[in-house]
Amino acid sequence: MESVRAAVYLSVCLSLLTSLCQGQRSPETLFGLTDKELAALLDQADSSVSLSVEKKASVIPRCDVGERCAMKHGPRIGRLCDCLRGTACNTFFLRCY
Repeated sequence: MESVRAAVYLSVCLSLLTSLCQGQRSPETLFGLTDKELAALLDQADSSVSLSVEKKASVIPRCDVGERCAMKHGPRIGRLCDCLRGTACNTFFLRCY
């Protein structure tokens, strides 16, 4: 019971101390950065997020029957386009059939 009371007393003291010290900090700096630096950092983060969303939202083009639909890179096969409905990409010829 003593330890619980001490923990509550300590947390109340720490919260009062932090609320009193908030006024001592300069309002224009946060984590040592000025407002302009924070704005530039947020713009940069926002642009990188939008690029990754655009890459994921891109549509794979469609291939007609007989067109090349894949490319071989050593043991790997990379898709170039998606075959039309009812056809499939033949992994030996690398064409839609």
